Amino acid sequence: MPVLDDLSGFEFEDVMEDVFRNLGYENVRQAERTADEGRDVLMEEVVDGTRRAVVVECKHTGTVGRPVVQKLHSAIATFEFDGPKRGMVATTGRFTGPAIEYAERLRGNGDPYPIELIDGEDLREIADDIGLDLYNGRIEILCDETLRPYDPATAVAAPVTAAFRDIDNIDSTDLPDPYSEVTFRPVVTVTADTNAVFETSVGVVHRINDRSRFVVHAERGQPRTASSDVSNLVVENLNATVALDTDRFETEFDAMEERRFGQTQTEYKEWAVERLRDHHTTTVSYTGDNNVTYTKTCEPNRSDVSVQSIEPVYLPQVRQTTELGEYSYPYEYFAAGPSRVTSEDGIHQCVQCDTAGTDATYTFCTNCGSINCDSHIKTERLEGTPVCTGCAVTERFALKTKYFYDETNRDAFRDQYDAMPFYEKAMENTLLAVGVVVLVVFVLLGFFASVGGL
Repeated sequence: MPVLDDLSGFEFEDVMEDVFRNLGYENVRQAERTADEGRDVLMEEVVDGTRRAVVVECKHTGTVGRPVVQKLHSAIATFEFDGPKRGMVATTGRFTGPAIEYAERLRGNGDPYPIELIDGEDLREIADDIGLDLYNGRIEILCDETLRPYDPATAVAAPVTAAFRDIDNIDSTDLPDPYSEVTFRPVVTVTADTNAVFETSVGVVHRINDRSRFVVHAERGQPRTASSDVSNLVVENLNATVALDTDRFETEFDAMEERRFGQTQTEYKEWAVERLRDHHTTTVSYTGDNNVTYTKTCEPNRSDVSVQSIEPVYLPQVRQTTELGEYSYPYEYFAAGPSRVTSEDGIHQCVQCDTAGTDATYTFCTNCGSINCDSHIKTERLEGTPVCTGCAVTERFALKTKYFYDETNRDAFRDQYDAMPFYEKAMENTLLAVGVVVLVVFVLLGFFASVGGL
């Protein structure tokens, strides 16, 4: 049988740790690899409301005899746990008749420490359930659950419509339907415990007792931790997933893509363990018995980190593009029903400068379809509505630049300007007109003052 044949005994224990975690056991961890006393994997289960310890012996051999089962029975009896306990022997091979008979007798006699036997054939059945690759001993991630790519109570385009409400001079109800595409990106939520004590001759100088939960982007390539916003989005919505129904979502979106998980559960577990070891490594200072100050680098061992669960799910990344005039506006976000984390906002951004973000004011130019900040939006002289500096036709009247939608409007205003009386023309440049009046007043005051002094 090709099951795990090329793995070492320790590697087989790594695989079985992940197997049991996938089968729903809790607090799954490996015992110390030196002097394990017949205990390779330790875990817990809850049966009828009672928590029970499970002590596992892993044997990567062709045949397992009665002595191995007897040794495990003794190991269970001496294992410290406040509650009921049972055992399990897992092997890639088979059990001898005496081993099977001994385990059956324990169960038949109501022994307080019953032992379950899992052989190679049982592993085949488990493989079908959890995605265990029999040829390399890895648990391939099989996932058919996703966070919701949109809020079922609203339309798919609702986030874009909401984003355009902040833009002046455009009614979001008049927007064209955006082009919507969704990419279902694989992520895993890792929950792990780190417990370590660091001692010197003066006693304990540092202690770690921490439970970590973080989200990892799980596509091909090096795993990377998601941002805090994305992590919160995933963790807070893990209880509200739906089936990844590609046929259904293809009718809701213009384009759809499903990415594959790039690593195995074993590889994500190893990566998480190393990440947590690095995260918790620190240097502490302490005073020795001789009143001398020392420093010690406290780095957790691999055995100090226990990965409790690796929960795979798909995280929808939705990209919607709205076409307005000469411009396209992308709006991209990670979705979980009505909740989302924006990754790109091309709506709240001036097309003519670097101004971006929701803190600024933006105005839509109906003449060309651009969105502009206050520095690049003007009032069209003939119609009195917004026009951007990028598309406007300009001409100076009364020494002041005026902005027009096009040459037709400019020429129409030019005719109006030519027909204006002098004082109306002057008011086309209010500052200039006021300045001239002030200057005339000062000249007159100076004249009258000089006349009065004669």
